[in-house]
Amino acid sequence: MANGKDNLPIHVAIIPDGNRRWASARGMQPWEGHEEGAKITERLVRKALDLGVTHLSFWGSSLDNLTKRPFDEKRALLDIYERYFKKLMESEDIHQNEVHINLIGRWEEQFPESLKKVLRDGLEKTRHYQKRFLNFFLAYNGDDEMLEAVRRIVRRANEYTEITAGVIKENLLTRELPPVDYLIRTGGEPHLSAGFMMWDTANSQLYFSDKNFPDFNEQDFEAAIEEYKERGRRLGQ
Repeated sequence: MANGKDNLPIHVAIIPDGNRRWASARGMQPWEGHEEGAKITERLVRKALDLGVTHLSFWGSSLDNLTKRPFDEKRALLDIYERYFKKLMESEDIHQNEVHINLIGRWEEQFPESLKKVLRDGLEKTRHYQKRFLNFFLAYNGDDEMLEAVRRIVRRANEYTEITAGVIKENLLTRELPPVDYLIRTGGEPHLSAGFMMWDTANSQLYFSDKNFPDFNEQDFEAAIEEYKERGRRLGQ
């Protein structure tokens, strides 16, 4: 789908891969790559607002990121989240553009109370906004989401006369989000991971960048959007 502004995609999702490789190539600690990735995320959010993208999603962390990574890296990642989300929630860009922030995943099970408070405060401050939508997938895996949706449908089986696409969608964590028009993955590895938004990306256009995420700047994002527009104009021909 497109939003009518020169075939601009309605929903863009980003898998920001390559933070750790970026840091390793520079002899830095993994969390220093995550720190640079957080800075780039801020800049891409601003660029998406400038371009008129109405729905922007980032995969912030998978369940494995939080359960299998070394303790020091996990602790540093959670500290980055607390600082940058607090800054984001207080940003003039968010409030001037009336950006509704969504958090999707098992973050309430995985995050410390101090971070959860920052996130809940931000959700409350933006919950009435409906012009733009900024979605962060935190402690999220797509296969986990789909399995939980199936379990919910089974538990609610007496509510349905048949299982339709609509029934599946309404039981997903992403039930309030539109399908993903454009999925961008950085890091030079052209594949998907852990079933990320598997239902919502079924018909997405895909874009793979060779750059690690901290090097994927506003100009790269805009170039990716321009490529989407050109693909759309071909209309399958």
